Amino acid sequence: MSKNYKRTTITSALPYANGPIHIGHLAGVYVPADIYARYLRMKDEDVLFIGGSDEHGVPITIKARNEGVSPQVIVDRYHEQIKKSFEDFGISFDVYSRTSAPIHHETAAAFFKKLNEDGKFIEKANEQYFDEESQHFLADRYITGTCPHCGFEKAYGDQCENCGTSLSPLELIKPKSALSGNVPVLKKTNHWYLPLDQYEDWLTEWIIEGHKNDWKPNVYGQVKSWVDQGLKPRAVTRDLDWGVKVPVEGGDGKVLYVWFDAPIGYISAAKEWSENTGRDWEPYWKDAETKLLHFIGKDNIVFHCIIFPAMLKAEGSFILPENVPANEFLNLEGDKISTSRNWAVWLHEYLEDFPEKQDVLRYVLTANAPESKDNDFTWKDFQARNNNELLAIFGNFVNRTLVLTQKYYNGTVPPLGQLDEENQRILDEIAKYPEIISSSLDRYRFREALSELMNLARLGNKFMTDSEPWKLIKTDPEKVKTVLNISLQIVANLSVLCEPFLPYTSGKLQRLINLKDLKWKDTGRIDLLKEGDQLNTPELLFERIEDKAVEAQIQKLMDTKIENEANADVSVNPAKETIEYDDFMKMDIRTGTILEAEKVPKTKKLIKLKVDTGIDQRTVVSGIAEYYKAEDIIGKKISVLVNLAPRKLRGIESQGMILMAEDTDGKLCFVSPTEEVNNGSEVK
Repeated sequence: MSKNYKRTTITSALPYANGPIHIGHLAGVYVPADIYARYLRMKDEDVLFIGGSDEHGVPITIKARNEGVSPQVIVDRYHEQIKKSFEDFGISFDVYSRTSAPIHHETAAAFFKKLNEDGKFIEKANEQYFDEESQHFLADRYITGTCPHCGFEKAYGDQCENCGTSLSPLELIKPKSALSGNVPVLKKTNHWYLPLDQYEDWLTEWIIEGHKNDWKPNVYGQVKSWVDQGLKPRAVTRDLDWGVKVPVEGGDGKVLYVWFDAPIGYISAAKEWSENTGRDWEPYWKDAETKLLHFIGKDNIVFHCIIFPAMLKAEGSFILPENVPANEFLNLEGDKISTSRNWAVWLHEYLEDFPEKQDVLRYVLTANAPESKDNDFTWKDFQARNNNELLAIFGNFVNRTLVLTQKYYNGTVPPLGQLDEENQRILDEIAKYPEIISSSLDRYRFREALSELMNLARLGNKFMTDSEPWKLIKTDPEKVKTVLNISLQIVANLSVLCEPFLPYTSGKLQRLINLKDLKWKDTGRIDLLKEGDQLNTPELLFERIEDKAVEAQIQKLMDTKIENEANADVSVNPAKETIEYDDFMKMDIRTGTILEAEKVPKTKKLIKLKVDTGIDQRTVVSGIAEYYKAEDIIGKKISVLVNLAPRKLRGIESQGMILMAEDTDGKLCFVSPTEEVNNGSEVK
């Protein structure tokens, strides 16, 4: 839906303050958000770009417990590191706040109180797991057990990370407390719930009908799937001692659930910005002529497209998001980024290893952004894009233009002179690029926009190469003036148009050509540099990245992998509790063959299999899609538990369980017979 807005509020997902920022965060959220914010500012639009640290998540309390310190120590450490990394990298937040700040606690508490007073919550008692040794009710992430859907034995109380299924703690088989390792007991407790089911009709109209054509397919599809499955009341409070205290009677010992309090952090950050600048925050959150955008990763889509909008709707005075341009995930060297395995490129380390190369990483992450599907970062691609694109195309064109201008005209801009047909064609092309790039940015197609920017550099590079002014100077020096004037106009346009993508390069280039304070509306012109304007001494915009630098980064990752494998050797799970022979004999495990296999739509890990068990042919759903492609496993010999009670997964009845071996790195592989046996042979 198109509409002219007076201002734009841009929020970026609040990173957990329990670890550093890595390239997955940057590619998924912060680089595209920053590009868009800078673009709007270049158009003289009113923008509030919000960031901040999420400091109340359960992972933070777990990390604090493991280190023997308070959660405040953890969040103070990482908040400062994250904030500095963003600043050094050039993410241009107008405010970077934190959810442990008093202004956030006040804002979140007031938000809760208003909804409570307006009767928007449901209060009800239920039974939750309680650790009798530590005397704590257990948050979902403090409970582990066996997934009832796929049999994964390290599932959390809110989700199985093997098959991707959302869970409740009560669904886990053999639950254990992560605090003590003991079996928890059920104990009654009272909580407040947001009845999302009451917002289904409104959400259907607002999202399904209102945003079908303007939200990204990956966002719309996930949201529609959730709404179609039916929404349920969701608890907004938790029995914890770290977080925003529940500010009403009966709230002792309870805090706001982190999913409820974290997005309110966007609002409290705006209030902090207001206090720092003296500007009114309310129009940015309450004026219908404000466009609200949430930049997030795909794991936050439901919270920002269903839950937070329902909260804002319930409160009644806030605007709703106009778009949520969420990205998919970025992998690293063919493997998913993992903070626990240290398989990541950390931003603060990158800035140390590649000083003054912020724009190279911005360029690579944008050119390879996971906008519609998961994508992969490799150090070889990083090197190739720098050397073959930024250096060989953009940098080479600019350097040749400035060096020749310095050599032939002492760094002053020559006159345009007489134009031929080819010259006029080039000038006409230059005029088109601002609108072409804008069109992509306005539709949140950042990869496409960057590609068009590079096409302008390619246009200049080809024009320079075809014109050969270094030869022409001997036969037609007047023509050289025209060639270099046109080339300089392309350089000038590049210096402005590249600012959202390559801000450090833009600043350096504009200093070299003595331009400043130009806006988007100034681009497309062929007189940004006037005849006689004095340029500064040329400098290289980009440097070649040598094999040695990249090999060092690859070796760092290999060292991490070796260390993980070494640690895994000594961290094999201990044997489980002893069972009787009769218990084992109840399991009917047969050899079988996979006849058909297909990925379950809209899931990350599930594959639907048709298996010949020797007894029959049956459907089994297995969470193995991250490790095997469906087409590659047809005909595979497997072992299958055939007398497991059927269970529905994403609407498909699974009639058994495929036996898989899981290494200490979490990778799954089939348990298959090593010799040829008939389907239906019993495993004993």
